Formats: sequence, structure tokens, C-alpha cells
Amino acid sequence: MPDYPPSRGQRHGVPEAHSGLVALARIGEVQARARDTDIMPAISPPGPPTPTGPENDGFWARLLGGPWPLLCILAIQAALSLQLVWANTAFGDEALYLWAGHLEIAHWLHGTPIPAFPTYFSGAPVLYPPIGAMADSLGGLAAARILSLCFMLAASAFLWDTASTLLGRRAAFFATALWATLASTQFLGAFATYDALSLLLMTVSAWCVVRAGTRERAAGWIAAAAVALALANAAKYASGIFDPVVLALAVIASQPTLAWRRALARGATLLTYLSAILAFLVMLGGGEYVTGVVQTTLDRASGNSTADQVYREAWQLTAVVVVVALTGMLIGLAAARGWQPRLLLIVLAGAAFLVPLEQARVHTTFSLQKHVDFGAWFAAMAAGYAIDMIVSRLRQQPVRWLAAVAFSVALIYPAHVGVTQARIRFHDWPNSASLTAALRQVLPGTSGPIMVSTPDVPEYYLSQGTQWYRWSNLYTIRQLNGRALSSKVIGQSLSVSAYAARIRAGFFSIVVTNLSGSNAPFARQLVPLLVDSKHYRLAAAIPYWHSLIWLRDPQVPVHYSLPRSAGSPLISILTPAARLRPLLGKITGAVAASGIAVLLLTLLIRFTWRRRKAAEEP
Repeated sequence: MPDYPPSRGQRHGVPEAHSGLVALARIGEVQARARDTDIMPAISPPGPPTPTGPENDGFWARLLGGPWPLLCILAIQAALSLQLVWANTAFGDEALYLWAGHLEIAHWLHGTPIPAFPTYFSGAPVLYPPIGAMADSLGGLAAARILSLCFMLAASAFLWDTASTLLGRRAAFFATALWATLASTQFLGAFATYDALSLLLMTVSAWCVVRAGTRERAAGWIAAAAVALALANAAKYASGIFDPVVLALAVIASQPTLAWRRALARGATLLTYLSAILAFLVMLGGGEYVTGVVQTTLDRASGNSTADQVYREAWQLTAVVVVVALTGMLIGLAAARGWQPRLLLIVLAGAAFLVPLEQARVHTTFSLQKHVDFGAWFAAMAAGYAIDMIVSRLRQQPVRWLAAVAFSVALIYPAHVGVTQARIRFHDWPNSASLTAALRQVLPGTSGPIMVSTPDVPEYYLSQGTQWYRWSNLYTIRQLNGRALSSKVIGQSLSVSAYAARIRAGFFSIVVTNLSGSNAPFARQLVPLLVDSKHYRLAAAIPYWHSLIWLRDPQVPVHYSLPRSAGSPLISILTPAARLRPLLGKITGAVAASGIAVLLLTLLIRFTWRRRKAAEEP
């Protein structure tokens, strides 16, 4: 990284500061202290320092002083994720969301009946799935994965700018480089799920509140932060665990510009906007979305993993960032002046522990490799601060350059570890080519229900996937009227007897049982029933989860009684008012309720602030 010219404080024997702890102290007071003490680096106005002076002349100094460091990081991040894009076939979650996105688009355009996705999706099915499906239509699974890579690259760019504003350019370089090379970051950059979109929206919100902190009037920035954070929560419900972190940043980043009471009021304003938007979205979505939020996030069934297993896996994925971030927090607690910079570093480093603590509480490592990346985004800034402080303490310029280069070279090791971990995790699931090839041969001659232990992958790859009412799994049995028979608990299978009765009656046209993987114990109980049944014969044995494909013999025609098409929701906007009344009623109620809530809370905050201001005036 480039070494910047000494500030006024340095010319008096004081090391240089970062520009974000810059943002966390009053400029006049800090400059006065900088002339008298060398306990803490002098703090300059917000924003990265501009390299000037003869010591910074030269081609390489000018090159590194521009956007090239960030572009190099983004190029490396893209290369690391791109090698995973074509490494394996679709994971079950990828297949599920892309398949659902295609159905959602068909529902919007043609009114095609679709399953009740909101009741069991852990993110709004109307946000990422249609976006991912459009990319899939353009270039298949690879295009959808590259879309996620674009989201992750944008998140890295926002990390760079946020850290530059808070902590300075050199800290931003190391923060972004550390986060970009994590295994979880590489993984999400090649994974076509809503995680990358939600993470990007969360980073946009954090960036907005930090930008707002440099302005006395920042209503637009706070409103934009609230919208972005609400959309992040809607895209992935579990991202709500980081809302307090963004709210804390809104208060801490505003304190240098505003008095602490007004900074707290700004945080309360963000909370009010966020609550109103989320309330509006919940009212607009209705009971199905409430059911989905509760079942998939708030009251999700506990797993079988111990807390030690959760912490161990989280440590393997984020140890580099967490250790350096904690070092930065300790340095800040010892060296920083005032509570604002100390609290900032505590919030940033502490964000890395939110997901491991929560998943240890519910005893699950499910999706841990994705979730920890959200907290690592914040913690990386504290890690970048630690490295920046170590380098800035070195007084001679050549030594600082050598130290910065040494730390940059040292990044090769965490990058290598991240590459190895990402490759291993991208092969946690088997290649599904054998399953789709086998089903593609036997499905054309069938019309009845299909039972697959995990049908998401064949539903996505096969044209018969659009016939969603035919597909059942170990958690749900689709009946001939399209309704689902399920256990009502996410992740809990139906009883074996429910499948046994239908196998004896020859209800399914095809049954696929997995003899390995997490579903194997349940699927193995179905094999004796299929062997003894007079309706089924073994059609194929394939390597995908060591699966057996059972075909009904002979096949019988099956007729379904599905709900009629309700018409296209988009086209219905142009139809008579009678068609619009149900939709407009929900929208009107949601707008009215959320609008009243925002108005009352805004009036309360403004009234309280005016009273306090009047009391402070002489």
C-alpha cells in the first residue's frame, strides 16, 4: 500500500491517524491534542488522506494511490470464485430457488398456480428467486452463479469505501483483502442463492449510515439505509441478526458530526423507518410469510450438532479475520481516546460472534459456512485497523513500506487456506448428472406422482419440473389436488406409514430412494416396501447418493384437480376494479398502518428533540 505524507501532527512527532477514527472525534480537539501528545495518532477530517509531497512522487506511488489496489483485490476475488462456478452441479438450495424463480415468473405473467413458497422459504420468494431465474434463463446455472459473484464483488467495493471512511485507506486495503480471500466469500461468490444478494444489501445499508455520519443533514442517507436493510432482511430472514450492528454504526458514525443526543435520535430514526418498512412488507405478504418467518427462522427446529462443533467449524472458516480483529479491538481499547472509537471497534469485532453464538444455541451447523461471512464483513474492518496501526507505528518510511509489503505477502497464506476450504465445501454434494440422465429416460412415459428423497435438483434440471404438483419428497407428499401433506415442522419427515400406504396402493409413478447421505436412514425403510410391492420394479441404480430408481409397472394415467388459474397479477392491474379489490385492500391497509406508525414515531422523536433543544438554550 502507498505510504502517505506526514500530517501536521507527524511533523511534531506524532504518528499518522486513520481517517475513520477521524470520523469519531472532534477535529479541533484532536488537532489540539496532537500538538501536545503522541499517545494516539492525529485525526484528520473524514476521508482518506491525499498523498502529496516529493516522498510520494514516482510511478508506483501514483499507481497504488489510485483505484488499482481495489481493482487488484476484486480481480483476485473473481478468479478464486470463478474456479468454483463450473466445479459441480447445482446444490439442492440453488436448484430450489432457481426452480421457484421460474415458477414465480410464470405466475406473474400467466397466473400459473404455484406452491406456497412463502410458508417454507427462509427468504421472500419474490426477491432473489426471480432475479436468479432470469440469469439462469440467459446462461444457465453458471450465469446465476456469476450473478452472485457480482453481488459479492460489489460487497467488497462497499467494504473498501466504508473502511476507508472510518479507518483510512491502508486499513481498507487489508480489510478488503482479508475478507475477499475467506473461504465463505469465495463460496458465496459461486453459489446461486439469496445469501449474496442479502449480504450486498446489508453492506449497502452499512455504507449509507457511515456516509450519513459525515453530514449534519442526512435524512436521505438514513432512509436509503433503512430500505436497503429491510430488503436484506426480506431476501434472507436470518440477516436480521445484524440489524443491531448497522443501527450501532448509525449512532457511532454520527457522533463526531452531531451531539450524542442527536446521534441517538438518528439511530432511532433508522430503527423507526426499518420497523415501518418491515411492518408494511409483513402486512403486504400476509399470513403465509409470517408462517415462513416463524418456521424457518424464529422457531426453527433444533439440530443435533453440539455447541463445540459449531464453534469449531466457525473457527476454521473465520479464524484469521477474528484473531486479527480482536487484536485491533485491544489496540483500540488501549490507544484510542474517547468511547466512540473504542465502541466502534468493539461493535465491528463483535459482529463475527453473532452467528456462531446463535447457531450454537439452536445446535446446528446448517449453512454456517454462508452465515459467518456476514459477520466477517464487519470484523474485517477491525482487522484492517490492527494491521494499519502496526504499520503506522513504524517511524521510518522505508520500514513502513517493507512492513506493508510483508503484510500483503502474508495474505497469501489465508488465501491458500480459503481456496482449499472453498473447494472442499463445493464438493460436499455429489454430481447429479447420473440422476438427471436416468430420470430423463423414464419420466416421459409417466403421468403420476414422483417421489424423490430430495427432488429440488431434478425439478430444476428436467422439463417436468414445471409440473410441481407431481413431486413429493421425504417431508411433503403432494396430493392429486395439489395440496401438500406435511409434518408442519420444517426439516421433519412424515411418518413411514404415510409412504407405506401409498406404495402399497401404487400411488407414485416413480420412487427414488437415496441409500447414502442424511436422508438414507429414512429412505432405507422404504426399500423393503418397494421390493415386496407388486406395483414397482427396480429400473436403475445410480451413483448419485447411491440411489435406486423404482418404476411403477404397469403405468396408469393420472388426472389432477388443480386450482384454476387466477390470472396474471401483472395483467390484472389493467382490469376492472372488481379484480383489483383484494390486492388493493391489502396494500391500502399495509400503507395506512405503517404510515400511521411512522408518523407517530417521527412526531414523538421531533417533539422530544425540540423540547431538549429549548431546555439547553439560555
